[in-house]
Amino acid sequence: MNQTLGFIGAGHMAEAVARAAIEHGVLPADQLMAYDPSEERREVFAAMGVVAAGSAAELVGACGQVMLAVKPQVMADAVGGVAHAFNDQHVAISIMAGVSTARLTGVLGRPTRLVRVMPNTPMMVGRGMAGVALGDHARPGDDDLTMRLFSAGQSVAIRVDEAHLDAITAVSGSGPAYLFYLAEAMQRAADELGLGDHARLLVSQTLLGAADLLTRSDHLAAELRRRVTSPGGTTEAAINHMESEHVLDTVVDAIRAAEARSKELDG
Repeated sequence: MNQTLGFIGAGHMAEAVARAAIEHGVLPADQLMAYDPSEERREVFAAMGVVAAGSAAELVGACGQVMLAVKPQVMADAVGGVAHAFNDQHVAISIMAGVSTARLTGVLGRPTRLVRVMPNTPMMVGRGMAGVALGDHARPGDDDLTMRLFSAGQSVAIRVDEAHLDAITAVSGSGPAYLFYLAEAMQRAADELGLGDHARLLVSQTLLGAADLLTRSDHLAAELRRRVTSPGGTTEAAINHMESEHVLDTVVDAIRAAEARSKELDG
């Protein structure tokens, strides 16, 4: 083995991990290798200086750690097809949503040192959030490189038990979509109120500032909300309407639905 990390699947999340590794000095480009059936995606990685593998089996043979970054729907074929190439020296890092290490072990057909990660798309701009869990056959320290990769830049990674990854999938993995949904609603309202020329900037900067305030503050979100909500004011009118429509309960129920779906995907 002469490469440190290989990517089976060279999609956008794998690209984000590779770029972060290179830009923040976690690994140099010449210690990375990638394989994807798409020539276009291979060319994206080659443009970063990442070595292109001729096949997934070649990549596994060359790399000590292998990130499995394919869609869960094709996991059985993509991973099962190279199971024979893994040995006790490999660490496999899975970023496939809803695929447990137990299921992945079954596809590989042998006990394998597995690390499972649930990242999210803000990794693409260096502000990701990821949960990292060791599989049953992993050794202490097998997640060290993974933690460095997913903590690069201003991203954050936390070590958790695998049992918590479905909940992390629902909260932070899918979480950006919830925020985009809110932004969509706020932009629509801004348009309808005649602010179309400035709607996107008003909404995006407001959400960015609020997120930064939430991150920096010692107060919980509920307290920060209360501090904005003056009695009898405009914010209170909006919050009261949301409460009457049970928006908070709906969001909580939606996240529970996402967790349930994550569990179903492993079935």
